[in-house]
This record gives sequence, C-alpha cells and structure tokens, in this order.
Amino acid sequence: MTLEDAKTQVDTAFTRKGNRGYTFENAFGGATSFLRRTYTKDLTGVDLAITGVPFDQAVTHRTGTRFGPRAIREASSLQPYDPPYGWPTNPLEEMSIVDYGDLAFDYAKVADFPDRLTDHIRTILKAGAGTVTLGGDHYITYPILKAYAEKFGPLGVIHFDAHSDLWPDDDLSRIDHGTMLYKAVKTGLVDPKRSVQIGIRTTTEDYLGVHVIDAREVHEKGVAHTVALAKDIVGDGPTYVTFDIDCLDPSAAPGTGTPVWGGLMSWQAAAALRDLAGINMVGGDIVEVSPPYDTTGATAIAGAHVAYELICLYHWARTQR
Repeated sequence: MTLEDAKTQVDTAFTRKGNRGYTFENAFGGATSFLRRTYTKDLTGVDLAITGVPFDQAVTHRTGTRFGPRAIREASSLQPYDPPYGWPTNPLEEMSIVDYGDLAFDYAKVADFPDRLTDHIRTILKAGAGTVTLGGDHYITYPILKAYAEKFGPLGVIHFDAHSDLWPDDDLSRIDHGTMLYKAVKTGLVDPKRSVQIGIRTTTEDYLGVHVIDAREVHEKGVAHTVALAKDIVGDGPTYVTFDIDCLDPSAAPGTGTPVWGGLMSWQAAAALRDLAGINMVGGDIVEVSPPYDTTGATAIAGAHVAYELICLYHWARTQR
C-alpha cells in the first residue's frame, strides 16, 4: 500500500472499476463490503458472490448473530491488500468476486424465511456464480443446501462445529439451528457417506451415518490426519463447506451463542482449511459470529479469515484440480 493509494482510494465498494484486484483504501474508513469487493446485484460474469444472511431467530441460547455479516465485513477490511497467505494463487486477482449484499426478509414472518433464503441462493446459482455466505445462525445452511442440491444433487459436506446439528426433528416447519444437518440428511440434500464433521465435542446419539472427527482426535492426531481423512470421505464429488465459528475454542472465538470448551485453535482451523485444497468445493458459509459477545473483535476477525479461506478453496477447485 502506498501513500498515493491511501490518498485516492475510498469507498471502493462503490467506486472501484471492475470486480478483480486488490484494494488499498485505509482499513479504518470507507464502505465495508467484504474484502472491499464491489456491492452489486449484477451477476453478469461473476464467479463468486459473497452474501450476508443476518438471521438469528433459530438459536437455542444467545442471540446476536444477526449482526454477524456486518462485523465480518468490517473485520475483512484488513485483508484486501495482499495475496492470501499460504496459497500460491490469488483469487482476488483471478476471479470476479462481488459482495451481493444481504438477504432481504421480513423479520416478523419467520415461517417465510427459509424459502426466501433458498430463492436468494438459487438466483445466484442460476447466474453461474457460487456463494460464500456470511451468517447468521447455523439454521441458514439448510435452506442454502436446498438450492445447491437442486443444482448438484446430494452433496458431500465438510462441517466444522462443536455441535453435530443432528438433533432429531422431523417437523420441517420447525426452524432450529440445532437440527440443520438432521433435516438436510433426512430430506436427501446431503449424502452422509460423503460428509464429515470436524471439531465435535458435544453428545449426539445418532450421527445418521455422517463421519465424525471430534476435537480430541484433531488435537491428538493432528491436522494432517484430519484433512487426509476428510478428503478421503468427500472424494471428488460436489462438496459444501460450512464453518460454525464455535468450532474454535472460546479462548479464540468468544463471540458466539453456544460456546464449548476444548475446541480447535485458530492455527488448526487455518491449516485445515488451506490443506483441504483440491476438494470439489461448490459453496460454503461461515456462521454463528455474534458481535455482542465479541468483546475484542477476535471472533469477527476469525470469521473474516475463514470466509477468505473458503474463497481460496472455491478458486482452487476451479483452477488447479
């Protein structure tokens, strides 16, 4: 970043020319789109759309993730100056990436929310772009997976979380972040044989055939073991990556609704995401960042880094596989 760049670049979310390249405006000012990408609803020629879903009406404990997309966007203002560390490719230079803004929905009509979100993602996919979604609580992944399964068929899922989200719940009208994956498996959106959960450290009686690499296994056997196993499970088929920020230990990410001790450290998550390069990732999300409990901003920073890694995985799948 040069002095001249800082003098001339501001509000590049609205003023930048084109959808590629780095941005050098001051991190502490300007419009905070994700990675300073262009805010637009025009998906012409777009490879990847970043979109926010500020929804937290499905939580079992602390609310606040409705503010997650805004906080993650703000935290990302530290990142758009350089190529992503540890990757040999530069998705900001080599892909057309936009910030598609947030989902519009009536907060007082919660029952209408799932279909609104599925339609939102469906619109992006029909335009030929993929999505990285900023949540929002973890329920949002279920309506997103509906749109993806329409296009790709049953998906493999890599699910980073402290919780399995497989609580039994056969009432499709219930909107609950703890039953997201249960519904996705039961309705055929997700292939459990090609799905794996990483970082689990709460009790579940029936994993419905989904593979589990719990937090202790990650700690004791290492990231390389974890990634090799996950890659073997998902294979070459279309794969969706969903990252609940409470996969991280509360010492690294306190700003979340249902924190559980014993989680992954940020370096483990960073290494795992980078080493997953080569999977056929078709989309992903980062969820459960709750700014009201994020006293230092560390959780939003972690969320922004996860989202950038998801962008890198998506780009890698289209250029290096």
